[in-house]
Amino acid sequence: MRVFVLASLLLLAACQVSPPALPVWQSPEGLEHPQLGQIIELRSGTRLTPAQLVERLARAERVLVGERHDNPDHHALQLWLLRALAAQRNQGSLLLEMLNPDQQPRIEQVRAQLATGQAPQDMLQALAWQRGWAWSQYGPLVQHALRQPYPLLAANLDRGEVLAIYSQVPDLSGAASTAASVREALLEQIRRSHCDLLPESQLPAMLAVQQQRDRRMAEALLAAPTPSLLVAGAFHARRDLGVALHLSDLGEQGATAVLILAEVGSELDAAQADYLWLTPAQPEQDYCASLRKG
Repeated sequence: MRVFVLASLLLLAACQVSPPALPVWQSPEGLEHPQLGQIIELRSGTRLTPAQLVERLARAERVLVGERHDNPDHHALQLWLLRALAAQRNQGSLLLEMLNPDQQPRIEQVRAQLATGQAPQDMLQALAWQRGWAWSQYGPLVQHALRQPYPLLAANLDRGEVLAIYSQVPDLSGAASTAASVREALLEQIRRSHCDLLPESQLPAMLAVQQQRDRRMAEALLAAPTPSLLVAGAFHARRDLGVALHLSDLGEQGATAVLILAEVGSELDAAQADYLWLTPAQPEQDYCASLRKG
Protein backbone atom coordinates (compact mmCIF):
# COMPACT_ATOMS: atom_id res chain seq x y z
CA MET A 1 0.00 0.00 0.00
CA ARG A 2 2.85 2.36 0.91
CA VAL A 3 4.47 1.72 -2.49
CA PHE A 4 1.18 2.47 -4.25
CA VAL A 5 0.76 5.77 -2.40
CA LEU A 6 4.34 6.79 -3.21
CA ALA A 7 3.84 5.96 -6.89
CA SER A 8 0.63 7.98 -6.95
CA LEU A 9 2.35 10.99 -5.42
CA LEU A 10 5.18 10.79 -7.92
CA LEU A 11 2.70 10.60 -10.80
CA LEU A 12 0.80 13.60 -9.44
CA ALA A 13 4.01 15.58 -9.11
CA ALA A 14 4.97 14.73 -12.68
CA CYS A 15 1.63 16.08 -13.88
CA GLN A 16 2.17 19.39 -12.07
CA VAL A 17 5.27 20.57 -13.91
CA SER A 18 5.82 24.26 -13.34
CA PRO A 19 5.59 26.30 -16.57
CA PRO A 20 8.66 28.20 -17.78
CA ALA A 21 9.21 31.80 -16.70
CA LEU A 22 6.97 34.29 -18.47
CA PRO A 23 8.54 36.58 -21.06
CA VAL A 24 9.13 40.24 -20.24
CA TRP A 25 6.55 42.65 -21.66
CA GLN A 26 7.71 44.39 -24.84
CA SER A 27 4.83 46.64 -25.97
CA PRO A 28 4.97 50.21 -24.64
CA GLU A 29 1.32 51.02 -23.89
CA GLY A 30 -0.81 49.99 -20.91
CA LEU A 31 2.03 48.98 -18.61
CA GLU A 32 0.23 50.61 -15.67
CA HIS A 33 -3.20 49.29 -16.61
CA PRO A 34 -4.89 47.42 -13.71
CA GLN A 35 -5.86 44.56 -16.03
CA LEU A 36 -2.36 44.00 -17.39
CA GLY A 37 -1.45 40.32 -17.42
CA GLN A 38 -4.85 39.09 -16.32
CA ILE A 39 -5.99 35.71 -17.64
CA ILE A 40 -9.77 35.36 -17.48
CA GLU A 41 -11.88 32.25 -17.90
CA LEU A 42 -14.76 33.96 -19.66
CA ARG A 43 -17.52 31.50 -18.81
CA SER A 44 -17.06 31.95 -15.06
CA GLY A 45 -15.19 35.26 -14.88
CA THR A 46 -12.49 33.53 -12.84
CA ARG A 47 -8.95 34.91 -13.00
CA LEU A 48 -6.38 32.21 -13.65
CA THR A 49 -2.67 31.93 -13.11
CA PRO A 50 -0.56 31.01 -16.14
CA ALA A 51 -0.12 27.52 -14.67
CA GLN A 52 -3.89 27.10 -14.30
CA LEU A 53 -4.43 28.20 -17.89
CA VAL A 54 -1.89 25.66 -19.15
CA GLU A 55 -3.52 22.94 -17.07
CA ARG A 56 -6.90 23.66 -18.68
CA LEU A 57 -5.58 23.98 -22.21
CA ALA A 58 -3.62 20.75 -21.87
CA ARG A 59 -6.93 18.86 -21.59
CA ALA A 60 -8.14 20.02 -25.02
CA GLU A 61 -7.57 18.11 -28.24
CA ARG A 62 -7.30 21.39 -30.13
CA VAL A 63 -6.25 24.83 -28.92
CA LEU A 64 -6.92 27.94 -31.02
CA VAL A 65 -4.82 30.98 -30.13
CA GLY A 66 -5.89 34.33 -31.54
CA GLU A 67 -3.41 37.19 -31.80
CA ARG A 68 -2.90 40.75 -32.92
CA HIS A 69 -0.33 40.17 -35.64
CA ASP A 70 1.93 43.13 -34.82
CA ASN A 71 2.04 42.76 -31.04
CA PRO A 72 5.38 41.23 -29.97
CA ASP A 73 3.97 40.18 -26.59
CA HIS A 74 1.47 37.92 -28.32
CA HIS A 75 4.25 36.16 -30.19
CA ALA A 76 6.34 35.76 -27.05
CA LEU A 77 3.37 34.29 -25.17
CA GLN A 78 2.64 31.84 -27.99
CA LEU A 79 6.16 30.43 -27.77
CA TRP A 80 5.87 30.32 -23.98
CA LEU A 81 2.54 28.52 -24.22
CA LEU A 82 3.83 25.97 -26.72
CA ARG A 83 6.73 25.11 -24.43
CA ALA A 84 4.51 25.02 -21.33
CA LEU A 85 1.98 22.69 -22.97
CA ALA A 86 4.73 20.38 -24.21
CA ALA A 87 5.91 20.06 -20.63
CA GLN A 88 2.44 18.83 -19.62
CA ARG A 89 1.81 16.34 -22.44
CA ASN A 90 3.22 15.36 -25.82
CA GLN A 91 2.41 18.01 -28.41
CA GLY A 92 0.83 16.55 -31.56
CA SER A 93 1.24 19.43 -34.02
CA LEU A 94 1.50 23.19 -34.48
CA LEU A 95 -0.46 24.91 -37.26
CA LEU A 96 0.06 28.46 -38.49
CA GLU A 97 -2.17 30.80 -40.47
CA MET A 98 1.11 32.28 -41.72
CA LEU A 99 2.02 29.18 -43.74
CA ASN A 100 0.49 28.14 -47.05
CA PRO A 101 0.25 24.54 -48.32
CA ASP A 102 2.76 25.18 -51.11
CA GLN A 103 5.35 25.88 -48.38
CA GLN A 104 4.86 22.49 -46.69
CA PRO A 105 7.51 20.64 -48.75
CA ARG A 106 10.03 23.35 -47.87
CA ILE A 107 9.13 23.03 -44.19
CA GLU A 108 9.83 19.29 -44.34
CA GLN A 109 13.15 19.87 -46.13
CA VAL A 110 14.29 22.34 -43.47
CA ARG A 111 13.18 20.01 -40.66
CA ALA A 112 15.19 17.17 -42.19
CA GLN A 113 18.20 19.42 -42.58
CA LEU A 114 18.00 20.61 -38.96
CA ALA A 115 17.70 17.01 -37.78
CA THR A 116 21.18 16.35 -39.20
CA GLY A 117 22.61 19.26 -37.21
CA GLN A 118 22.77 21.63 -40.16
CA ALA A 119 20.77 24.79 -40.86
CA PRO A 120 19.98 26.68 -44.07
CA GLN A 121 22.16 29.71 -44.69
CA ASP A 122 19.01 31.73 -45.44
CA MET A 123 16.08 30.41 -43.41
CA LEU A 124 13.55 32.78 -44.97
CA GLN A 125 14.49 31.73 -48.49
CA ALA A 126 14.51 28.06 -47.53
CA LEU A 127 10.97 28.32 -46.19
CA ALA A 128 9.78 30.72 -48.92
CA TRP A 129 8.63 32.85 -46.00
CA GLN A 130 6.05 35.46 -46.98
CA ARG A 131 7.28 39.00 -46.46
CA GLY A 132 3.87 40.14 -45.19
CA TRP A 133 4.49 38.24 -41.95
CA ALA A 134 7.30 39.95 -40.03
CA TRP A 135 10.03 37.34 -39.45
CA SER A 136 11.21 39.29 -36.41
CA GLN A 137 7.85 38.43 -34.84
CA TYR A 138 7.28 34.88 -36.09
CA GLY A 139 10.85 33.64 -36.47
CA PRO A 140 11.40 32.46 -32.86
CA LEU A 141 8.20 30.37 -32.85
CA VAL A 142 8.84 28.88 -36.29
CA GLN A 143 12.48 28.03 -35.59
CA HIS A 144 11.54 26.42 -32.27
CA ALA A 145 8.81 24.34 -33.92
CA LEU A 146 11.10 23.19 -36.75
CA ARG A 147 13.34 21.50 -34.18
CA GLN A 148 10.55 19.63 -32.39
CA PRO A 149 9.47 16.01 -32.99
CA TYR A 150 5.91 17.08 -33.88
CA PRO A 151 5.01 18.55 -37.29
CA LEU A 152 4.73 22.23 -38.20
CA LEU A 153 1.77 22.51 -40.58
CA ALA A 154 0.41 25.08 -43.03
CA ALA A 155 -3.16 26.16 -42.32
CA ASN A 156 -3.92 28.81 -44.94
CA LEU A 157 -4.85 28.97 -48.61
CA ASP A 158 -2.34 29.18 -51.43
CA ARG A 159 -2.32 32.40 -53.46
CA GLY A 160 -3.81 30.58 -56.44
CA GLU A 161 -6.72 29.38 -54.32
CA VAL A 162 -7.38 32.93 -53.12
CA LEU A 163 -7.40 34.26 -56.69
CA ALA A 164 -9.80 31.50 -57.72
CA ILE A 165 -12.20 32.50 -54.91
CA TYR A 166 -12.10 36.13 -56.05
CA SER A 167 -12.88 34.97 -59.57
CA GLN A 168 -15.72 32.62 -58.62
CA VAL A 169 -17.14 32.70 -55.10
CA PRO A 170 -17.66 29.07 -53.99
CA ASP A 171 -20.58 27.76 -51.97
CA LEU A 172 -19.97 27.23 -48.26
CA SER A 173 -21.78 24.40 -46.50
CA GLY A 174 -22.82 24.27 -42.86
CA ALA A 175 -25.47 26.04 -40.80
CA ALA A 176 -23.13 27.54 -38.19
CA SER A 177 -20.67 29.30 -40.50
CA THR A 178 -23.31 30.53 -42.96
CA ALA A 179 -25.66 32.09 -40.39
CA ALA A 180 -26.71 35.62 -41.34
CA SER A 181 -25.43 37.03 -38.03
CA VAL A 182 -21.97 35.58 -38.69
CA ARG A 183 -21.75 36.85 -42.24
CA GLU A 184 -23.00 40.33 -41.28
CA ALA A 185 -20.46 40.62 -38.44
CA LEU A 186 -17.61 39.54 -40.71
CA LEU A 187 -18.69 41.96 -43.43
CA GLU A 188 -18.66 44.80 -40.92
CA GLN A 189 -15.18 43.79 -39.75
CA ILE A 190 -13.96 43.72 -43.37
CA ARG A 191 -15.41 47.18 -43.99
CA ARG A 192 -13.74 48.63 -40.89
CA SER A 193 -10.39 46.98 -41.54
CA HIS A 194 -10.38 48.52 -45.03
CA CYS A 195 -11.32 51.97 -43.73
CA ASP A 196 -14.83 51.85 -45.26
CA LEU A 197 -13.20 52.50 -48.63
CA LEU A 198 -14.03 49.23 -50.39
CA PRO A 199 -16.71 49.20 -53.06
CA GLU A 200 -19.69 47.14 -51.91
CA SER A 201 -19.26 44.99 -55.02
CA GLN A 202 -15.95 43.63 -53.63
CA LEU A 203 -17.32 42.62 -50.23
CA PRO A 204 -18.87 39.23 -51.17
CA ALA A 205 -15.54 37.97 -52.56
CA MET A 206 -13.59 39.25 -49.57
CA LEU A 207 -16.06 37.62 -47.20
CA ALA A 208 -15.69 34.36 -49.13
CA VAL A 209 -11.90 34.49 -48.84
CA GLN A 210 -12.15 35.12 -45.08
CA GLN A 211 -14.52 32.22 -44.58
CA GLN A 212 -12.68 29.86 -46.90
CA ARG A 213 -9.52 30.59 -44.89
CA ASP A 214 -11.44 29.67 -41.74
CA ARG A 215 -12.71 26.50 -43.40
CA ARG A 216 -9.17 25.54 -44.48
CA MET A 217 -7.87 26.05 -40.94
CA ALA A 218 -10.66 23.84 -39.61
CA GLU A 219 -9.91 21.14 -42.17
CA ALA A 220 -6.19 21.34 -41.37
CA LEU A 221 -6.92 20.98 -37.66
CA LEU A 222 -9.10 17.92 -38.22
CA ALA A 223 -6.33 16.32 -40.28
CA ALA A 224 -3.51 17.24 -37.88
CA PRO A 225 -2.14 14.99 -35.13
CA THR A 226 -3.58 15.88 -31.74
CA PRO A 227 -3.21 17.58 -29.38
CA SER A 228 -2.83 20.43 -31.84
CA LEU A 229 -2.39 24.18 -31.52
CA LEU A 230 -3.35 26.74 -34.16
CA VAL A 231 -2.00 30.31 -34.21
CA ALA A 232 -4.13 32.75 -36.19
CA GLY A 233 -5.51 36.26 -36.14
CA ALA A 234 -8.08 36.94 -33.44
CA PHE A 235 -11.06 37.06 -35.82
CA HIS A 236 -10.09 33.66 -37.25
CA ALA A 237 -9.84 32.20 -33.75
CA ARG A 238 -13.03 33.63 -32.27
CA ARG A 239 -15.70 31.08 -31.39
CA ASP A 240 -18.58 33.15 -32.73
CA LEU A 241 -17.07 34.08 -36.10
CA GLY A 242 -14.18 31.84 -37.10
CA VAL A 243 -12.62 28.42 -37.18
CA ALA A 244 -14.68 26.93 -34.35
CA LEU A 245 -17.88 27.38 -36.37
CA HIS A 246 -16.34 25.50 -39.28
CA LEU A 247 -15.15 22.72 -36.99
CA SER A 248 -18.76 22.35 -35.86
CA ASP A 249 -20.03 22.32 -39.46
CA LEU A 250 -17.49 19.63 -40.30
CA GLY A 251 -18.72 17.43 -37.44
CA GLU A 252 -15.82 17.92 -35.01
CA GLN A 253 -16.48 16.01 -31.80
CA GLY A 254 -13.39 16.58 -29.65
CA ALA A 255 -12.71 19.28 -27.09
CA THR A 256 -11.57 22.60 -28.58
CA ALA A 257 -10.37 25.52 -26.45
CA VAL A 258 -10.10 29.12 -27.67
CA LEU A 259 -7.62 31.56 -26.13
CA ILE A 260 -7.56 35.15 -27.35
CA LEU A 261 -4.49 37.27 -26.67
CA ALA A 262 -5.73 40.86 -26.55
CA GLU A 263 -4.47 44.25 -25.49
CA VAL A 264 -5.55 45.82 -22.20
CA GLY A 265 -8.94 47.48 -22.48
CA SER A 266 -10.28 44.77 -24.79
CA GLU A 267 -13.52 43.05 -23.83
CA LEU A 268 -14.72 39.61 -24.89
CA ASP A 269 -17.47 37.32 -23.66
CA ALA A 270 -17.89 33.56 -23.37
CA ALA A 271 -19.56 33.35 -26.79
CA GLN A 272 -16.37 34.66 -28.38
CA ALA A 273 -13.66 32.70 -26.54
CA ASP A 274 -12.97 30.47 -23.57
CA TYR A 275 -10.01 32.42 -22.21
CA LEU A 276 -8.72 35.98 -22.52
CA TRP A 277 -5.12 37.01 -21.75
CA LEU A 278 -4.57 40.77 -21.55
CA THR A 279 -1.23 42.18 -22.66
CA PRO A 280 0.33 45.61 -23.15
CA ALA A 281 -0.66 47.44 -26.31
CA GLN A 282 1.07 48.74 -29.37
CA PRO A 283 0.73 52.49 -30.03
CA GLU A 284 -2.46 53.38 -31.87
CA GLN A 285 -1.92 54.24 -35.52
CA ASP A 286 -4.43 55.74 -37.91
CA TYR A 287 -3.74 53.59 -40.95
CA CYS A 288 -6.80 55.01 -42.68
CA ALA A 289 -5.75 58.67 -42.59
CA SER A 290 -3.23 58.39 -45.42
CA LEU A 291 -5.61 56.27 -47.50
CA ARG A 292 -8.39 58.86 -47.17
CA LYS A 293 -6.00 61.66 -48.14
CA GLY A 294 -5.00 59.72 -51.23
